[in-house]
Amino acid sequence: MTDTITGRAASSRVARGPAPPSFATLAMYAFVALVAALVLIGAFSTQGFLTTGNFRAILTSTAFVGIMAVGATLIMLGGSLFSISLGMTTALTSILFMYALNCGVIPAIIVTLLAGTLIFTIQGAVIGTISANPIIVTIGAGAIQEGVIGWFSPGDIVPPEGADIDFLARTVFGLPLSVYVFLAVAIVTDLCMRHTRFGQEIYMLGENHSAARAAGLPVEMLTTAAFAVAGLCVAITGILVAGFAQNVNLQVQGTYTFDVIAAILVGGNAVTGGRGSVGRTVIGALIIATISDILLLLGASTGMQILVKGLIVIVVVVLLHLTQREGRVS
Repeated sequence: MTDTITGRAASSRVARGPAPPSFATLAMYAFVALVAALVLIGAFSTQGFLTTGNFRAILTSTAFVGIMAVGATLIMLGGSLFSISLGMTTALTSILFMYALNCGVIPAIIVTLLAGTLIFTIQGAVIGTISANPIIVTIGAGAIQEGVIGWFSPGDIVPPEGADIDFLARTVFGLPLSVYVFLAVAIVTDLCMRHTRFGQEIYMLGENHSAARAAGLPVEMLTTAAFAVAGLCVAITGILVAGFAQNVNLQVQGTYTFDVIAAILVGGNAVTGGRGSVGRTVIGALIIATISDILLLLGASTGMQILVKGLIVIVVVVLLHLTQREGRVS
């Protein structure tokens, strides 16, 4: 019997069966298995890993990184790479929140959320309107914010007397409030990306910037909106970090920028945009937090932690590139 479309014998097609997995696919499976093995080895060789308190610590770390990563995922899916000012804005918003507590807790939360959103909205507007390089714009924005922090906040900032923000670090059913906030942000954002016109247009923008513009999509508005959502998520994290630490300064930024970018990439989102999901980012954030926890328990320095996570990011990016290239060839 002959296939009417290809003109080839159907029997020969059946006999060949499915094509064998590609090298890139096998390599990706091997990488996932390696990460799982490392986690298991660390779990059983590191004292204190398999404890309730440590699991709570991992989830807390996942929440702080994950909230920002969920917002930053929209930037990457929209084809604007990522923001280098994530950690700096976290520090700025946490410090601003502490200062604003003099006006009350609710006004402080509102002011901080608006400030974080505005900071990123401006960056998105510049990038979307004049097609500026996202890396250069966000590096500049981070430098400006660092200067502002150094100018207005030379040292540690603590809550003013009478400001009750203990609820931000409170546990509910054994888990910190930040974990529930993370889940809520992830679910709402994922639903938005899957089931709204805005979400679909972000994917289209990231898939092909020129085609999106030619199709009449509001490129400037979409880019600005993606950054605005990311800024809101960073401000939420800044508030939660301030409530958790009760003492903030410039060092609050830590390795947040790197960890957020690593979480998005390790989750399998395409750095060039258009392909990925919030769910992938959630998984990536959990992986990064778990690896960081194991390295911390092993006594690894901050430099060693960044080295290991950097190697993981490089491997994932290379594997994703190979997978996408083989997909285009096939």
